[in-house]
Formats: sequence, structure tokens, C-alpha cells
Amino acid sequence: MVRSALLHPFTGPTETEFIKVVGGQGSTIVDDKGNEYIDGMASLWYMNIGHGRQEMVDAIVTQAAKIASYHTFAPFSNEPAERLADKIAELSPFKRPRVFFGSSGSEAIDSVMKIARIAQREAGHPERQLIISREHGYHGTNFGGTSAQGIPINQEGFGPLVGDVVQAPASNVESIAQIFEKNPGRVAAVLTEPLQGAGGVFPPPEGYLEALRQLCDANGAYLIFDEVICGFGRMGEWFSAQYYGVTPDLITFAKAVTSGYMPLGGVIVGDGPREALETNDGFIFKHGYTYSGHPLATAAGLEAIAIQEREGLLARAVQIGKRFAPALSSLASDGLVVDVRGAVGVWGIELESAEAVLTVRAKMLDAGVIIRPMGSSLAICPPLVIKDDEIDRIIDTLASALA
Repeated sequence: MVRSALLHPFTGPTETEFIKVVGGQGSTIVDDKGNEYIDGMASLWYMNIGHGRQEMVDAIVTQAAKIASYHTFAPFSNEPAERLADKIAELSPFKRPRVFFGSSGSEAIDSVMKIARIAQREAGHPERQLIISREHGYHGTNFGGTSAQGIPINQEGFGPLVGDVVQAPASNVESIAQIFEKNPGRVAAVLTEPLQGAGGVFPPPEGYLEALRQLCDANGAYLIFDEVICGFGRMGEWFSAQYYGVTPDLITFAKAVTSGYMPLGGVIVGDGPREALETNDGFIFKHGYTYSGHPLATAAGLEAIAIQEREGLLARAVQIGKRFAPALSSLASDGLVVDVRGAVGVWGIELESAEAVLTVRAKMLDAGVIIRPMGSSLAICPPLVIKDDEIDRIIDTLASALA
């Protein structure tokens, strides 16, 4: 078979067999052979409002007819970027945050690491440079995020990574406390996904996030929540900070902010680091991207949020969780899976091996259902518009593949 020039991410460069997606509606996609699939992963954790939304097309086209693109470096700005920043600030758990835009979750992670360090400097603590992350954490694939990865296989072969970034065991608060003790006055921030996603879907142990908050407060460090997967309704709240009842200092976002209709990500800068950045009138924030605050992307974000609000999709996420939880637990009770983990709109199923995962994924694809393999785990993270009968089909297909 003739190989395309396209170099696919997280794929063997010699791979030639691909499912070519040509269409989609709601929770289903269609390939070039006419096969339909239930999209049990919302593409890659982000298609909350479903495929084929004409409202999104209209919002993007309307903005393109006005001004399709212009940068937001001083002295320029644009209306959709400012409106979306205000909307995200309103939905966030902070009082008066600022919102920085990029084009992806990976850019958001590199940005938040730089913001944490520069805000510490502007607050009078230039010695605070160390960033602590967690085992199993997935923080994108730019150099900062690769350095903060808690998935070592994703770091292999890329040479020296960013310095002053260390990982701690996933759920051991004491190990993080020990890093603070060994590095007195040097920690800039602790970076964590509230619910770890791509590393295997690991919800936080009870009290864990609260303990991180206390550690950061006691040591003058910022707490960063990576909400690239969990943000914008996946947990039945706009942010999982609200779901878990723990307020960080900075939040990264991407994916569902536009439901993937346009590339967009960013950082919500909470009150502490915001005040640090605003203290010195002569300070220049020397960070940004060509497409920061892109008019089409931010117009798409405004419409995607409006759709979620109009259709009550945050409440729907809760109902999705209530339908998945008992059904998946029954698979564990029947001995078909090793473990079930997750909450609300994101779930992970542990099998006995990575080989078993790939076998089950292949059987489900053949049956027209998409889930995602992650080592020895399978992930399910459907669009929030998914129907009950589509949820049941995912579960029935999974049970059949396991059997």
C-alpha cells in the first residue's frame, strides 16, 4: 500500500492501515467506506457537544467574514478573544483571574510552567524554580510537558529535558512533602491533573488534593491543575476544581473549550499569581504565540460554551456517569476486568495485560465502537450528547469483546 506523507502522532512511522474519517454526527463518526462508529472517546477526550454542529460552523464562518486572524501582541486585541476570556473567568473558581490563550494543551502546560516561575520571581522569590509533577501524569508533548510527564516511555529518546522538574509517586502526599523538605524555599509549583486521564484514568485518593493545597500554602508554592481533559463540563462542573472542592492557583485548559472545532488552549491565572504579575508596572510578559487569542478559535469557544449551557450538558455528564458506573462495576464483579476507575464522564478499565487491551480494542472497532488503549487500561470518555442506547451499546460491545 502507498504510504501517505503524513507523519501520524503516537504511531509507528511504517504504519499504513488507517481508518479515514470523513463525517460525523452527534456521537458517531463515519469512515470513507461508509462504516459508522460510536465515538466512545469524544475523539481524544474533547468532543463534548458532538460532531456535525451547524451552529459551530456558522459561528466560525461569521467571524471569518469579519476578521479571520490577527495577533494579540500589544497594542492589538479582538472582540471574541476578550469575550471568551471574560466568560472563562466567570466560569472559573477564581475571583478576578486573567486568561492566556494558546492553541493546544501542550502549549498550555509549557505556558503555565513559565508563568508559575515568572510569577514567583515577580512576587519576590526568584529562587522558587522547582516544579513537582506526579507519576502517571500526562502533560502534553512540548518540552515542558514532556519533562513533567509521569509516563517515562513518553520521555525516552528526546535527549536532555527541562531542568528543575521532578516527579513524585502518584498518590503519596508524603513523597511530595519530602521534596519540599529537601528543597526548602525552591519549589515554584506542584502540577497535577485532578483526575489523571491519559496515564490510565486515576481519580485522586480521598483528601489528596486538599493535602496538596495545604502543602503549597505552607511552602509558598503554587498549585496547578491540568484540566485539559477534565475542564469544561467533563466532570459535571465547568472545572474539576469545583467538582473536587479544591481551588488551585492556576488552571490549564484546551480540548472541550471548543469541543475541538478549532484548536484552542490556555491558562487561567488565579488571584495570587495574577497579583504578582500585575505588581510592577514595568513588567512585560515575554511569552506568547502567533495564534494567542485567535479570532476564529475564540469565537468557536464562545459558541461551544453557549451550546453546553443551552443544552444542559454539565447535568448530562452526571447522568452519563450514573449509567456507566454500575454497568462497568458489574463487569468487574463478573471477573471480566481487573479494575474499574473513573468519575462522571471519564472512565478507565484495567485488564490483565496490554495485549488483552489491544485485542479488546480491535474487537470493539470491528463492532463499530471506539475506545482508547492506554497500556493495560482502556479509556471511555464519550461526547456529552451521547444517548442512553449508545451508552448501552458501548457497554454491551465491551462485555462481548471481553467474553
